Amino acid sequence: MDIKVLGPGCAKCQATEKNVKEAVAESGVAANIEKVSGAMEIAKYGVFGTPAVVVDGEVKCVGKVPDKEEIKKWITR
Repeated sequence: MDIKVLGPGCAKCQATEKNVKEAVAESGVAANIEKVSGAMEIAKYGVFGTPAVVVDGEVKCVGKVPDKEEIKKWITR
């Protein structure tokens, strides 16, 4: 599984990355987590608000910090 956290590094982006890492650890799913901070790279996903989370190429949320339970739903299906 490939998970990307999109954002420049603001507090909300950091909180999102923390929640993603904790959700992956708690669920035991094997995943590669990558932080994407370049504006052009983020725009390639059609995302113009951050933070955003992309799971296996599919944008799951934009412009908010998802909680761990929400993230677990995306990664355990």
